[in-house]
Amino acid sequence: MKKAFLTISALALCVVAGSALAKEYKELRFGVDPSYAPFESKAADGSLVGFDIDLGNAICAELKVKCKWVESDFDGMIPGLKANKFDGVISSMTVTPAREKAIDFSSELFSGPTALVFKKGAAVDSDPASLKGKTVGYEQGTIQEAYAKAVLDKAGVKTQAYANQDQVYADLISGRLDASIQDMLQAELGFLKSPQGVDFQVSEPVENPLLPAKTAVGLTKGNAELQALLNKGIKALHDNGTYAAVQQKHFGDLNLYSGK
Repeated sequence: MKKAFLTISALALCVVAGSALAKEYKELRFGVDPSYAPFESKAADGSLVGFDIDLGNAICAELKVKCKWVESDFDGMIPGLKANKFDGVISSMTVTPAREKAIDFSSELFSGPTALVFKKGAAVDSDPASLKGKTVGYEQGTIQEAYAKAVLDKAGVKTQAYANQDQVYADLISGRLDASIQDMLQAELGFLKSPQGVDFQVSEPVENPLLPAKTAVGLTKGNAELQALLNKGIKALHDNGTYAAVQQKHFGDLNLYSGK
């Protein structure tokens, strides 16, 4: 009888614990750094716009929850997650082994390579040797920062960190930087298409294990329930054609989804 009583008690505890752990999401708070057009930026009226923004809002609509966007510098995203400032990060966050030790990720949102941006005609390319003695800027907290510290610094390149991508481009335009390093699509479809970017060009993709391409929603470690919920929403966007429509809106016929 004692054994049976313990078994029933244990089951009851599991049910109670399961009920306590289950969470019904009526609102999803997403961290975003709106300095990375065309993925996330601010319109003239102050509203958030971009590919990631549209995907995030579409995921929320599919899951029938309210979307709330919380702005943060990119290097504050993981600390913000851990401090419960937001439920997830939708801000062009690449999946890396180092980040996977600190947080979890949803399934893929999109994938894209890294590249350098520099003045047209400059003697610069994706080879670190071409950058020796030059100054290259990057946004803090990005995979490009890890690459800059591990590869460019050792190649004799002067590297400079910035709180956001807008600051990187401002110093690139002013001439304080010889080049910047960031997501290739962001550079090509954002900065280079702006009036300030007409005199600049983008390099070939920078190939390095420190620069993976897969981007996803960053989540608090161990939140399997939210991970499954977001994966369900992302899959639905592909199944019902919403993802393709959002991609067409921002990138035309370019396909950013690798399916990995």
